Amino acid sequence: MDLEKPPARQQRQPAPEGCLVVAVRLPVRIVALVLVVPVRMVWDALVVAGRFLDDTVLRPLGRALLWLGRALFVWPFVGLWRYVVVPVGVGLGWLGKVLLVVPAVWLYRYALTPVGHACAWVARGIGAGLAWLHARVLTPLGHYVMWVLRGLGAVLGAIGLGVFGAVAWLARYLVVVPALWVYEWILTPVGRALAWLVRTVATGIGVTLYWITRVLVVLPALGLYRWVLAPAGRALAVVGREIGDALGHAWRVAGRISLVVGRFLANLFRWIFVEPVRWVYRTVLTPVGHAVRDAVLRPLAEAARGVGRATRQALTAARESVRQARADFRRMLFGESRERETVAGREPRGRETRTLGSSTTALTKD
Repeated sequence: MDLEKPPARQQRQPAPEGCLVVAVRLPVRIVALVLVVPVRMVWDALVVAGRFLDDTVLRPLGRALLWLGRALFVWPFVGLWRYVVVPVGVGLGWLGKVLLVVPAVWLYRYALTPVGHACAWVARGIGAGLAWLHARVLTPLGHYVMWVLRGLGAVLGAIGLGVFGAVAWLARYLVVVPALWVYEWILTPVGRALAWLVRTVATGIGVTLYWITRVLVVLPALGLYRWVLAPAGRALAVVGREIGDALGHAWRVAGRISLVVGRFLANLFRWIFVEPVRWVYRTVLTPVGHAVRDAVLRPLAEAARGVGRATRQALTAARESVRQARADFRRMLFGESRERETVAGREPRGRETRTLGSSTTALTKD
């Protein structure tokens, strides 16, 4: 069974590299790394600046411009369409219906429809008369004319058939048979000879042109391609591939270097600026803010609330005084108003409300 198993697939070994590849790779990678590192760092800096600019300037500016565009262009047109064009269109539609559609419908229903029915009745009468004329007069007359024409056609056909037979016999033996003999015994051999001569000449010219082209064009071009262009192309392909690989490798290495430098600069900025600012905020500004809040802002707020309560109480007292003065003035001018007679309600008020234990209903009253 082991002998029947297929052999395991061997891993493909990389093709051996030539001396040109080894000689080109290291210098090209060094030069590419030296040239690409500044470009990659500038690129990363531009990317970070572009993202910061997009987040802080471009997006808010875009939102503002979008809102301004809506306020200047969209909303006025929407308002114009909703509150001017639509009402005017509805009014014009109603006016057109009243002035055009309703009269047109009335005209069609009460004028054109009766006239059309009358015209249809007249047309049906004319059609019936024409049908009677066709069936009773024109059809028998046509049948008689066709019978006469068929008789004349039979006579003329017999005469023409005899004439045609004679003409056809004469044309066959005077024209067709001589022409066929000329074509078969004269024109065909001459045409075959001319075709053979043309084919032979064309073949010779073609073979001559083929060898001339092969010797003067194809073989030199083939030698140039095989011994000059192909080796040069292979060398340029190796150089180009190595340059591309070197640029890719240098770009990746430059990205890592740029990342390390960026992290170093970020940590440096953090320890130089962010951490001192955070320490000042935590250890200085926060206690000072709490002290200012407890010592100044809260007493000021309490005083403001006390002033507000006193002001509201003063305004309430002033409104009561004005109301009382107005009532006294009205009483002085018009006298005391008659009080309405109070009617005893069915339900007791105040503390004498009905409870489950009280006898206030007619059925439970003592």
